[in-house]
Amino acid sequence: MSTMNISLPDSLKAFVDSQVSERGYGTSSEYVRELIRKDQDRQKLRGLLLAGAASAPASPADVAYFEGLRDRVRKAAKPVSRG
Repeated sequence: MSTMNISLPDSLKAFVDSQVSERGYGTSSEYVRELIRKDQDRQKLRGLLLAGAASAPASPADVAYFEGLRDRVRKAAKPVSRG
Protein backbone atom coordinates (compact mmCIF):
# COMPACT_ATOMS: atom_id res chain seq x y z
CA MET A 1 0.00 0.00 0.00
CA SER A 2 1.31 3.43 -0.89
CA THR A 3 1.48 6.33 1.52
CA MET A 4 0.20 9.84 0.87
CA ASN A 5 0.58 12.74 3.25
CA ILE A 6 -1.97 15.55 3.17
CA SER A 7 -2.10 18.89 4.94
CA LEU A 8 -5.35 20.05 6.49
CA PRO A 9 -6.29 23.24 8.28
CA ASP A 10 -6.97 22.70 11.97
CA SER A 11 -10.74 22.87 11.47
CA LEU A 12 -10.72 20.06 8.88
CA LYS A 13 -8.39 17.92 10.98
CA ALA A 14 -10.73 18.34 13.95
CA PHE A 15 -13.65 17.32 11.76
CA VAL A 16 -11.83 14.20 10.51
CA ASP A 17 -10.83 13.29 14.05
CA SER A 18 -14.42 13.63 15.26
CA GLN A 19 -15.71 11.49 12.37
CA VAL A 20 -13.15 8.81 13.15
CA SER A 21 -14.18 8.62 16.79
CA GLU A 22 -17.94 9.06 16.30
CA ARG A 23 -18.35 6.72 13.35
CA GLY A 24 -16.11 3.90 14.50
CA TYR A 25 -13.18 4.21 12.11
CA GLY A 26 -9.89 2.90 13.43
CA THR A 27 -7.78 5.64 11.85
CA SER A 28 -8.13 8.79 9.82
CA SER A 29 -6.75 6.82 6.86
CA GLU A 30 -9.73 4.44 7.01
CA TYR A 31 -12.08 7.42 6.98
CA VAL A 32 -10.35 9.04 4.00
CA ARG A 33 -10.27 5.73 2.08
CA GLU A 34 -14.02 5.40 2.64
CA LEU A 35 -14.60 8.93 1.31
CA ILE A 36 -12.50 8.18 -1.78
CA ARG A 37 -14.37 4.92 -2.45
CA LYS A 38 -17.70 6.74 -2.15
CA ASP A 39 -16.48 9.41 -4.56
CA GLN A 40 -15.42 6.70 -7.03
CA ASP A 41 -18.90 5.16 -6.73
CA ARG A 42 -20.53 8.56 -7.33
CA GLN A 43 -18.40 9.14 -10.43
CA LYS A 44 -19.25 5.70 -11.80
CA LEU A 45 -22.95 6.27 -11.17
CA ARG A 46 -22.75 9.69 -12.83
CA GLY A 47 -21.14 8.11 -15.89
CA LEU A 48 -23.88 5.49 -16.07
CA LEU A 49 -26.59 8.13 -15.70
CA LEU A 50 -25.05 10.29 -18.43
CA ALA A 51 -24.72 7.27 -20.73
CA GLY A 52 -28.36 6.43 -20.08
CA ALA A 53 -29.46 9.98 -20.75
CA ALA A 54 -27.54 9.97 -24.04
CA SER A 55 -28.98 6.64 -25.18
CA ALA A 56 -32.01 6.19 -27.39
CA PRO A 57 -35.36 6.19 -25.63
CA ALA A 58 -36.71 2.79 -24.65
CA SER A 59 -40.30 1.68 -24.67
CA PRO A 60 -42.40 3.31 -21.95
CA ALA A 61 -42.67 1.66 -18.55
CA ASP A 62 -46.43 1.57 -18.53
CA VAL A 63 -49.01 -0.86 -17.11
CA ALA A 64 -48.41 -3.36 -19.94
CA TYR A 65 -44.66 -3.32 -19.29
CA PHE A 66 -45.10 -4.15 -15.61
CA GLU A 67 -47.70 -6.82 -16.34
CA GLY A 68 -45.19 -8.44 -18.70
CA LEU A 69 -42.58 -8.40 -15.96
CA ARG A 70 -45.00 -9.98 -13.50
CA ASP A 71 -45.84 -12.71 -16.02
CA ARG A 72 -42.15 -13.48 -16.57
CA VAL A 73 -41.57 -13.73 -12.82
CA ARG A 74 -44.58 -15.99 -12.35
CA LYS A 75 -43.40 -18.30 -15.15
CA ALA A 76 -39.85 -18.39 -13.78
CA ALA A 77 -40.95 -19.11 -10.21
CA LYS A 78 -40.91 -22.75 -9.33
CA PRO A 79 -43.78 -24.05 -7.21
CA VAL A 80 -42.74 -24.93 -3.68
CA SER A 81 -43.53 -28.55 -2.92
CA ARG A 82 -44.98 -29.13 0.51
CA GLY A 83 -44.60 -32.63 1.58
